[in-house]
Amino acid sequence: MTRYARLISELINRSDGHMTAEQIFLELKNTEPKVVQATVYNNLNALCRDGLIRRLSVEGSPDRYDKIQKHDHLVCKKCGSLSDISLNDLTDDLERQLGGGIISYDLKVFYLCPKCRDSQ
Repeated sequence: MTRYARLISELINRSDGHMTAEQIFLELKNTEPKVVQATVYNNLNALCRDGLIRRLSVEGSPDRYDKIQKHDHLVCKKCGSLSDISLNDLTDDLERQLGGGIISYDLKVFYLCPKCRDSQ
């Protein structure tokens, strides 16, 4: 793993949020002033490909990056906020229904967050 890949992975794994590539670039720039955006994007792609981090895609929003840890996500349909939710592991149930072979899944529950519900 390259030095930048290690730093990016550490940054994502310490974060409580779901950072965009731009946020990761700006954060990394604080300690690594010579880093360029292409380096960040290339390392994010490699880390995702190698299964060390995961990419979260939500229509209408930039991709965000997250640690590899069994959890799912809540996405507000109004403001786009993204937060973690822990549901029971669905893998066994899904494999029974499909006859096995599940490698992974990414569950996103779309809803209206409390802030958006209160503003209606």
